[in-house]
Amino acid sequence: MSTYPVSDLSPALIDALTKVKAQFIERNPDYSEWFQHCCEQGDFAEQLARCWLVSEFAADFCCRQPVLFKQLVDDDLLVRRYQQGEHSKPLATAIAMIDSAEQLAVVLRQHRNQQMLRIIWRDINRLADLQETTFDISLLAENCIQQAMTFHHQQLADIYGEPHSCDSSAYQSTAIKQDIPQPQSMLVLGMGKLGAWELNLSSDIDLIFCYPHQGETIGAKKILSNSEFFTRLARKLIQSLDAMTADGFVFRVDMRLRPYGQSGALVLSFGSMEEYYQDQGRDWERYAMIKARVVAGDVEQGEQLMALLRSFTYRRYIDFSAIESLRSMKLMIQKETTRRGLGDDVKLGPGGIREIEFIAQCFQLIRGGRDLELQQRSVLKVLDILGKQNCLPQIAVEQLQQAYDFLRNTEHAIQAFRDQQTQALPVDDYPRALLAFAMGFADWELFYAALNQQRENVTYHFQQVIAGDEDDGDSAADQQWLDLWLGDEDWQLEKNAVAMLQQAGHENAEQVLACLNQLRADNQLLRMQTVGRDRLDQFMPLLLQAVLADEQPSSTFFAIFPLVESVLRRSAYLLLLVENPKALAQLVILCAGSQSIADELVRYPALLDELLDARTLYHVPEKNALRADLQQQMLRLPWDDLEAHMDALRYFKRSHQLHVSAAEVSEQLPLMKVSDYLTMIAEVILEHVLEMAWYNLVDKHGHPQKSPGEPCDKDFIVVGYGKLGGIELGHGSDLDLVFIHDAGPGLATDGERGIDNSMFFTRLGQRMIHILSAQTPSGKLYEVDMRLRPSGTSGLLVSSLEAFEAYQQKDAWTWEHQALVRARPVAGDGELAKRFEQLRVKLLCQPRDESALKDEVGAMRQKMRDHLLPKGLEQSEKPIFHLKHGTGAIVDIEFLVQYAVLAWSYQHPALAVFTDNIRILDALGNEGLFSSAEAEALTQAYKAYRAHTHRLNLQQQPNEVPMADFADHRQAVIDKWLALMG
Repeated sequence: MSTYPVSDLSPALIDALTKVKAQFIERNPDYSEWFQHCCEQGDFAEQLARCWLVSEFAADFCCRQPVLFKQLVDDDLLVRRYQQGEHSKPLATAIAMIDSAEQLAVVLRQHRNQQMLRIIWRDINRLADLQETTFDISLLAENCIQQAMTFHHQQLADIYGEPHSCDSSAYQSTAIKQDIPQPQSMLVLGMGKLGAWELNLSSDIDLIFCYPHQGETIGAKKILSNSEFFTRLARKLIQSLDAMTADGFVFRVDMRLRPYGQSGALVLSFGSMEEYYQDQGRDWERYAMIKARVVAGDVEQGEQLMALLRSFTYRRYIDFSAIESLRSMKLMIQKETTRRGLGDDVKLGPGGIREIEFIAQCFQLIRGGRDLELQQRSVLKVLDILGKQNCLPQIAVEQLQQAYDFLRNTEHAIQAFRDQQTQALPVDDYPRALLAFAMGFADWELFYAALNQQRENVTYHFQQVIAGDEDDGDSAADQQWLDLWLGDEDWQLEKNAVAMLQQAGHENAEQVLACLNQLRADNQLLRMQTVGRDRLDQFMPLLLQAVLADEQPSSTFFAIFPLVESVLRRSAYLLLLVENPKALAQLVILCAGSQSIADELVRYPALLDELLDARTLYHVPEKNALRADLQQQMLRLPWDDLEAHMDALRYFKRSHQLHVSAAEVSEQLPLMKVSDYLTMIAEVILEHVLEMAWYNLVDKHGHPQKSPGEPCDKDFIVVGYGKLGGIELGHGSDLDLVFIHDAGPGLATDGERGIDNSMFFTRLGQRMIHILSAQTPSGKLYEVDMRLRPSGTSGLLVSSLEAFEAYQQKDAWTWEHQALVRARPVAGDGELAKRFEQLRVKLLCQPRDESALKDEVGAMRQKMRDHLLPKGLEQSEKPIFHLKHGTGAIVDIEFLVQYAVLAWSYQHPALAVFTDNIRILDALGNEGLFSSAEAEALTQAYKAYRAHTHRLNLQQQPNEVPMADFADHRQAVIDKWLALMG
């Protein structure tokens, strides 16, 4: 932000500056020569004029305390930033020389006023940006709190002894237990702007005092309980900071945010804090706790406390009740603002600082439990993250950040004038002129126009995110749907309700009405709290209206109804849909198109969050973007927290599978892309699962060795077979896996608890299978099938590459070579993966007896059909075609391809390059082994079968259709089978 030249000041302001300079010289003649010399320095004179004009407090302090003013000037502290650790030294040095509370009060206030002069000087002259200014003020407060608390603690301990814990097992707190009494210290939580390092020039400091455990003092004749000791300490600390003396105050202290407010105890134990917030914490306290930070006391104990409180602040589910709570808080503030005439308050007025904070904290409360990156205290940092995550448009982020900077600088200029706690714009001409000058404008009118533009931007974005819809004529469901849901008298007659539903287009009106009646009578609903019932009453009419957009509204209603029943006790999900009509519209579209999607949302309603943005719902990212998304979700999870990683992996998989299902249902994604996407999801997950399992085992046992003294660097690969290997995963597909390593035989890991290499890799494989297939409250990731490994279920879980090759050369059955056609590395070491690919091609390209091969492939195909195709399906009165196992179906095409690769690759190596059937069919056509027409016919049949199979799976239907449905495709496959296989 630019500054307005002092040389262009109005005569009135120049006259005011001349008077204050003369006053300094008059009151401090001993400093006259020094002051005149300083004023001859161009930069100093300009900065002095700007500071003293804008801040009467600064000018008055310099006149009253020339020693402290000169000290700042001589040490260059007005023009340079403090170095790390330099902030606290002056105060610590001064306190070390005193021994009474009265002396402490003087030292604290002189230090505070000197530092405020420094901060105001740098802020007004734009030698410090907003972040430095707010950080310096916050650090000043923190230093004063910590050093005053240390002083008073020692004085109390000299009289009563040091407070200690007693046996902590007697207390509820989940903080770390100890067997013997431990010294205790008070912790101070800084709330609000102090907690976020965002204090303004005249902020209160909102504090909460607490201590870890109950107990009593030790080491003096007079014993106090810990509660008594720390209560006395808290009172002395408040007195030292808050009391008004001849030197002013340090910081005004506000204790109203503590548990139970002003009626609550001044200091609480961790256990009492935890109990209060779990049992009685209110929405506004969650809002306040976002910025909470330990500003004084033991760091380690502070971390324990914040861990206790985090689950209260951030819900693990998507919490759209936050919008409602924040809106209610904002309405209360708006009423108070109107009542007190605060329309021109840059903090509380329309478009003010508070609205920007509400926007940021709205997203934090909604998403912060799951998105750990949002667990930030700084408003500007949160806005940055929201922009990067596309939660807010980039233009909104930029405008909000610019407005925040402008409004906070305006707030500082208002408060710097007389060191008063106000954010109201001045009404008199003189302070208005000073404020415009401080903000870099030639006059009040120009400044006020710029301010209003910033406030209009904030108001607009606030309305988009939080504000209620004032005109609910279009957005609210028709009154008749509300009457129908509530069962008002006019709708008690069932025929009237049925007629209304039928007239609206319902094909099964009686059953829809039965569902509504059933829900109204449900015991869960009768036991719901008022807020939950209100949300349901808001949602049901909207749902009844929304399903009419589908051609079969009753069927869509039946698909969504189980979701409503499942979230009755978690009504925040209903609020999500009430607050986001577009999300409700997407829900209708997806549940109408896929029963599978509907069932998934019933099981995991947290996925409703994915419906909020249609732009991303139907977007299919590249693999690197998938990796980045997973990495972002895992960024703040400790590597040793297996449960958290497993939970995050399951959400990652389900959210992206919802995206692919949505894109498929809406026909925005062709079959091949669907399979690609589902396969990429699995590969990215396998990469992370391998990283997790590797980290865990290496941490426990050390690295396996390739040769003595040479550790393996993840010389391990995961080989995908079947649909995973063929890049053809479908919804609900298992993962066929084989694990291969390249560690040295007969060697062990290099850790203190070393184990044999083979045991290490066996445990690595077991750990991966556990992470993938364990049933958790979030479900399981994948079913894992390891039967394709050498020797099947009787073989080793993990083989070396050499052992794998030996088995394939000497002992493998023909069907195992068929499976190898669709095998490829999907995770692990790149070099080992290349070696496996080379070995695969070598094995596939071996010459084979075509006649014997044909018999073995044909026999295996018949065995599968006998085992897996329902008896009599194709010969019934109304013959049914099984899309996978029927005659001329998917498996016939796969066997044709596998036979061709095994029979002809030794002469046509191009057949062994790819693992997916489509590109192998292309290769067969390009090599002239199939005619172009044959290759194209098989390709189109394969795509058609698989596309329809996907659609059936989404509707949870069996892979069966009338025999006539795919007659041409089926005949093309049968003809080629007969021609090639006989």
